[in-house]
Amino acid sequence: MRPDLVATAAALDLLPRESVRGSVIGLGGLAVTLEGFGPLAAIGDRVRLEPPGGLPVLAEIAAFRDGRAEAIALGPLTGLSAGARAVLAPRPALAVSDSWLGRVLDPMGQPMDGRPPPAPGAQPRPTHAPAPPAGRRARLGPRMALGVRALDLFAPVRQGQRLGLFAASGVGKSTLMAMLAGGVAADVIVFALVGERGRELREFIEDDLGPERLAKSVVICATSDTAAPVRREAAYAAMTVAEHFRDQGRQVLLLMDSVTRFALALREIGLAVREPPATRGYPPSVFTELPRLLERAGPGEEGCTGAVTALFTVLVEGDDHDEPVADAVRGILDGHVVLDRRIAEGGRYPPVDVLRSLSRTAPAVLDPHERPLVAEARRLLSTYGEVKDLVRLGAYRPGNDPEADAAVRLAPAIEQVLTQPKGETSDPDQAFAALAAALSDPA
Repeated sequence: MRPDLVATAAALDLLPRESVRGSVIGLGGLAVTLEGFGPLAAIGDRVRLEPPGGLPVLAEIAAFRDGRAEAIALGPLTGLSAGARAVLAPRPALAVSDSWLGRVLDPMGQPMDGRPPPAPGAQPRPTHAPAPPAGRRARLGPRMALGVRALDLFAPVRQGQRLGLFAASGVGKSTLMAMLAGGVAADVIVFALVGERGRELREFIEDDLGPERLAKSVVICATSDTAAPVRREAAYAAMTVAEHFRDQGRQVLLLMDSVTRFALALREIGLAVREPPATRGYPPSVFTELPRLLERAGPGEEGCTGAVTALFTVLVEGDDHDEPVADAVRGILDGHVVLDRRIAEGGRYPPVDVLRSLSRTAPAVLDPHERPLVAEARRLLSTYGEVKDLVRLGAYRPGNDPEADAAVRLAPAIEQVLTQPKGETSDPDQAFAALAAALSDPA
């Protein structure tokens, strides 16, 4: 490259972003068409839209077409018109610090709890960052006690593992998240509430979480009425907060509710910039972005003693566990937990379907004396599922099948072990002792 061009490019890099200006030339739906930035703007850049006589609105560049930029606004477009000035703004970054603990914040780090903004950390972190290099990433740590017997027994988790919670709406995901927050052995808990109902935020904070659990937590929330980029950014912001504490050597539990609403926000953005819909209306970029987010959870680079253990909830539409988002997430994560509506309707909470739940790290987690207990319990519950309708109808005859007889005797005791009221905590040793007692056959 010619020396004068190299010098020009270097000078452009040093140009303050606030000095780079363009204008609005088109508005349609969620998208804003901009011109005047030339090669100085890039995908993911933020732009401040300044309508005459109105309040500025942030937008994010999502596509380029015919030499023009297409951006998605992070707020309402009311009052914006063609010709409005657009100013290139800094890319999203968060200066996380310990003062964020105990706070409820939006994806930009602004308070939602009525308190002053938290003190910023020394070094801002970009919210859109790559995962640690696979070849230099640390191994998973030892078993992490979750405090929920059904999970500690049938879906055990190691430090740095990523697990999915798959359920339809109204089955008990929020209650299970609150139980995990109260019983898990973690230094810091980060909540990502993506597309949450505004009415439920205070209920979750005050009733489910409580002041004691909130004190070691950071809650990042984007309610359902916010723009799609804000809802998407809630997931990235929470992951950035979790990475900050992980890099300090702390054990972090990240609870994200939900990955499905994150994917829906990505779909809104993709369709707004005319990306072609593919699988069930989801553009291809959704399935590119999902692993970029989910792979960031886990251990840090080798030598880092901290880890992000993550549980991501997935809303399955109509109990369809093979819909595209659920299928993609299940293939990325290290295991899945299925919450079943029929179990909840039967009165057993948490309604974990242990036969359909799986932890890919279970073989390395369970001790030799624990594995046969889990295998026997699974076998008995499976057999009982095959004959329980006959038992209810009075058509079952004891003595014909010894295995079925054992299942009919012992399955209720196993179900009792899996029953755990909200506020009750357990540890793996207690859970396996209870399971061993339930499997002791007096017959």
